[in-house]
Formats: sequence, structure tokens, C-alpha cells
Amino acid sequence: MKKRVLVTLLVLAAVVTAFVGCSKNAVPVQSSTTTTATASTPAVEEKKVEPLTYAPGTVLRTATGYNSKKTGLSFDADTAGQGITLAGVTYHTGDLKPTWVEVEKKLGIKIEDKYQGNSATNEFKYWQERLNEVDLVSGNTVALNEYGAKGSLVNIAEYLDRMPNFKAYLEANPIVRLSITGDTNTGAIYFAPYFDGVNDIERMPLMRVDWVEKLLDGAGSFSAAKSGNLKAAQYQPYMPTSGKVSIETPAADGKSVMTLTKDYDKAGNIVATMNAALAKGTVTGVQAVNMLRDYIDKAYNGYYGTKRSNLFIGQDAAWDADELVALLRCVVANAYTLNGKDSVQGLFSREDNNLQRQVDLFRFAGHLFGVRGLESRQDYLYVDADGKLKDARQEVATYEAMDRMHAMALEGLISESFVKAQGENSGTMLENNLGFMSYDYNQTQTILNETKLKNIPGAKYMAVMVPVARWYDGTNANGVYMRFTESWRSVKTDAWAISKDGIAGDTNKLNAALALFDYAFSPEGQILLSYGPDVFIKHKADGSYETFLFNGQEMPVIADETYELLWKLANGNYTNFARYYLGSTLSFAKSQAFEYQCTIDVGKEGAGHISTAIGLGTVKHPELAIAKNKWYTSVPTVLPGSTVEADAINSYTELIQQYQNAKGKFSVLVDQIQNGYTTVGVKDAASAAEKAKVEWSGAQYLQIRERQWERLVKFFESL
Repeated sequence: MKKRVLVTLLVLAAVVTAFVGCSKNAVPVQSSTTTTATASTPAVEEKKVEPLTYAPGTVLRTATGYNSKKTGLSFDADTAGQGITLAGVTYHTGDLKPTWVEVEKKLGIKIEDKYQGNSATNEFKYWQERLNEVDLVSGNTVALNEYGAKGSLVNIAEYLDRMPNFKAYLEANPIVRLSITGDTNTGAIYFAPYFDGVNDIERMPLMRVDWVEKLLDGAGSFSAAKSGNLKAAQYQPYMPTSGKVSIETPAADGKSVMTLTKDYDKAGNIVATMNAALAKGTVTGVQAVNMLRDYIDKAYNGYYGTKRSNLFIGQDAAWDADELVALLRCVVANAYTLNGKDSVQGLFSREDNNLQRQVDLFRFAGHLFGVRGLESRQDYLYVDADGKLKDARQEVATYEAMDRMHAMALEGLISESFVKAQGENSGTMLENNLGFMSYDYNQTQTILNETKLKNIPGAKYMAVMVPVARWYDGTNANGVYMRFTESWRSVKTDAWAISKDGIAGDTNKLNAALALFDYAFSPEGQILLSYGPDVFIKHKADGSYETFLFNGQEMPVIADETYELLWKLANGNYTNFARYYLGSTLSFAKSQAFEYQCTIDVGKEGAGHISTAIGLGTVKHPELAIAKNKWYTSVPTVLPGSTVEADAINSYTELIQQYQNAKGKFSVLVDQIQNGYTTVGVKDAASAAEKAKVEWSGAQYLQIRERQWERLVKFFESL
């Protein structure tokens, strides 16, 4: 049983199968007295479980939302304006959004919205000393566990027998307990998990693929009326300079797996070739493109033919960091060919002046250079092949990767607004035909094809394949050249909890709050809290849902009016539309089926390539289980510990302050990309890792986390 549990994947699709064939009017079923019998044993009466009963109209004071006034349970002035009409109903400032109006009806409760409009972390900070004033509260899972252990939040685990839907969810997906257990001695659960999709890739590389085609495709040599020159070489080869590297990749039609060989003996390393030419003198953008074309022809033995762009943008793409650097050099040196202007910005983040988005570049660096922990579900932690926790902040490889990114910045391959906080704002790069590549979410960013790129002939901004890198997964001492993404959806770090101080022994409030959490994990509840009320879903003549096949399951189709509102109110941005106007996808188990329907064809094309590769096993990823090869184990979103341990971790202020990811804060990793080694006493990757380990208390931090991980694994094995 233990082994079976340990390898069980947390696949949301397995849970939502209950949607198929269910009445859309189904309600959560409460347990009652039952009997069981076999041919050889008499019937045995099971323990009677009291249902979650409460007085009609029970009021729940909710300090819950996503991250702003716009993403709360109620309309704010910006979203409601002078009154906004959705599906025939007009809403005003302060009115609950449609999803929560429906929740009130379904559960017979009254919601009093006290949300202050903060991120989950800051919302909880606002209420943490006045939890008696609220019944439900948003928070960061670490803080929720900490305050749960102090006795300020309800231990949901004590009521699981009375929460049949949530209990069934956990039983169907026992690995969830690895991320939500707040105390390994008692099995306490202090919050309801939030899944923004699950067991699927999250962020992806995105490129102006029309530019790649313009530079690389066609017979004969590349020529241009005007080009710039490459800057002096700073970036040095990451991939081999000789020998051969074999890569498994999907065939062009996506139906099978084939092996592509990078032949460095025949082609050389493209970065080394360009660097050697730069050492001798000027290299023009035209010369650089022809070098890259020649390299692709030779390295892949003519496989890509005149469609060389497929190395980067095809289903059978097999690009690596060095090939990307060569491409970026070609892009920035051929601005006139690409956009008719004097400059192009290579790699950029969605908001180059916002640390919350800037960190996406060091996350991307992990994928480029084979570094784990830079897109972890918990701090910068990852599980090594020996089953032990490691912290990327204390690994030399992390800073070597940042060195390489800084070299790219020095060559002008990363946007000026990211590196120097000057030049074109990244928010307008695409619409002004200036930005080439980012690392971000597919649906919300490919929508820009319809909004910011629609007036640029031929423009196509699309997700492309995950890069090849050398990963040390323990199967080979010299590493394995493969594609791996750490950007894998699991339990998020924000959640909702029940305030024990707010409930204050009020049985009605307690049962109503538990019933809300339980309903959220019912088949009906998961649809409502993802899609919004039934009126926003398409129905057949018999009243049942129109459905489509999504990840192997039949899921509801959104109504035509919903799609029209999506574009009218949110320019096609599904997440903003759902959160701002419907009030859905704010927490609990969000299905990606709604989002998929709102993804434009360009978005589906690129993501489809990656999805196919994942399905064929040529893009590997963390497993939402304790994997056979521990290196592939996804770190839990929360590692439960004692108050003493939490206090100790919180006391490591320098470690915390140097590696933040919130707007207005500081990240030494982002700073290194921008400025190189500027931290006092740091001169190279080894000294940077040592500083984090010794001076910033990284070693003590990791020792505590390792103990927590060991306890959690032991607890989980006992389930």
C-alpha cells in the first residue's frame, strides 16, 4: 500500500472525471450510517458521521481574494464602474461577483466581504493580530501553518469525515497530503489547497517565430540591405565544442520519437565559431546569420533542410543555450530586417521594472543551463537523486548560470529596460515591434497576438520547445543532455484558512466554513469555482452541459456570451476576466479547461508542441509523488515544522532579504544578471555560494528544512 501511495500522481483530471455524467444540479453528499457485510461475516455498523448542519443565512466574514481589490469576491469601483451587466444581471461596487452570489444560494450562507485587496501574504499580515474579526482568511501557506500551529486556525483534518468531497479528493490523490500537512505528529491541515491547474507545465519560452523564420529559412545565403555588428564576445560555450550529443525529440508530425544528433566534430560549436570570428575583427549581422545557418546544416546533417527555424520553433525542435545565444546575436544585429528600426530587444521579462516578473529570467536560466531549484515550489529547494534536499542558493552552478546570463546582458542580448532600467518599456515591446523573446505563461501572453501585434503584418508570438541542457539527475556522473522543465503546476503557495479566533466556538460558523471548503472540492463546486455560474456555460436542449475533451476528460464548454465578454472586458485575458468579473479561479481547484478554451490558435499551437513532447517523454518534469529516482520528486509547497523551527528560519533575515521576488524588493540573482558580482566579498560563483551558505545562514536553514522533509516522508509513508 505504501509503495502504491508513494507513486500515485496528483492528477486533477482523475478527480474531475466525476464531472462526466453528473447532474449540474448535484449537491455535496453528506455521510450517514452505513453497513457492510460479506458472505462470511455479519453486517458491521460503521460509525455515524454528523453532517455539517448550520442555520440558514449563517454569516461568514471573509478576508479572502487573490492579490488586489479587483480580484476579490466583490466588485470594486474599477470593475463595476457605474454598473456592469453580466448575463442579464447588473452589478455595482460592493456587490458580490456572480460566482459568490451562486455560492451563497447553493450553501444557504451569507458572505460579508472584508477583504482588504492585498496579496495573500499581506492580507494575512493585516489580519494576523485581529483574527477574531474574520472567519475565512487568505494567507501564504507558510504563515498559515505557523499560525495554525499556534492554535489560531482551524485544523481541518479533525473534520475530514464530515467533508466527504474534500476527503474523497485526498483519498483519490493521497500525495496532496505531502504539500498540505501542517504537523507530521498530528496530521493537521490548516488550509484548503489551491491548484492553478495541476500536473501540467506552467511557464514556457515564447518567441517571435516569424523573425526566426525570416532569418534562418530559405535556400542560399542570407542577405540584408542593412545590418548592425555583433558586440564583443562575452558569452562562452556551454555545450561541447567537439564530439556528438544525441537528443530524443518528437518527430515533425508529433506521432513518434526520434533521435537527433548534434555533431560538433562536423559543425563546431556555434558560439565558439562566432567568438573566434569576433576575436579577428568585426562580425556583421548578415555574417552571423550565415554562420548560424551553416552550423545548423552541418550539426544536424541537413535534417532541417531550408526550414532551419524548426530547430527552435518546430515540433521537432532541439535547441540549446548556445544555439539560442547565437540566434539572439543574429536578432539584435538585424533589427532593420526584422522591424525596419535601429534596434531590437532580445530577451525580456513581462515587466522589466518589477522584480516579481524579473525573476522569470533567472528561472529561465535554470532551464538553459541545467540548474534545479530556480523554479521550485518551495523557496529554492529541490530533491537530489539521493533523496536529500538541496538549496539552489547554496549551489555553485546557480551563480555560474547567472554569470552566463550577465555575459548575455553585456552583449546586449537582454533588454535594456531589464539591465539598465532604460529604453523601451517591456510592456510596450511587442506592440512597438521591438521585443523578441520572454519566458512566461502561454495563454495570457499569446493573447497579445490579437491585441498588441494585430497591426503588424505576419507577426506571430508563440511558445516554443523547452531547451536541451545537461541535467545531473543521478543516472550519469557526467550528466544527461535532455529537456527538463521545473515549471510544473502543483499546490500553490497561497490558500484560504478558517480563523479559529473568528469562529470562536460558533458551531454554525464552523460548519458553514467547512461546508464551503468541502463544496469547493465537489464536482459541482469545482466547475462553479472555475467557470462561474451555469449561465456562463453552454447547455444542450435537455439542460445538460455541452462538453469537449480536455486531457482525456469531458469538460464543460463556455457559453458564446462568455467568450464575447472575455474579449469585451479583458481583451481575451482569461485569468483577468475570471477573477475581475466572474469571481472564479480565486482559490481551490481551478480547472485549466476554461483557460484552454480561451487560448487563441497561436497559443494552442506552441503549447501543443510542448504537450506532445511531454506526452512522448522527450520533455521530462518533476513528479507529484516521491519518484523512484528521487531527483524527479517535486518539492512540497509546504514543509511542516515546529514554531521553534519557523522562528529560526524567520531569523535568517539576510538569506530572506537577498533572495526575494516581490515588487520593490531585492534579488541577488537578478542583480547578478544585471550587474555581475556587486555583493561585497563575492568575486565568483564559489564565493557567492559560500556567502549564502555561511554568512547568510543557508547551511542552518537547509539543516532545518532537511529535518522537516525527512519527517514528512516518514509521515507520508505511514498513510
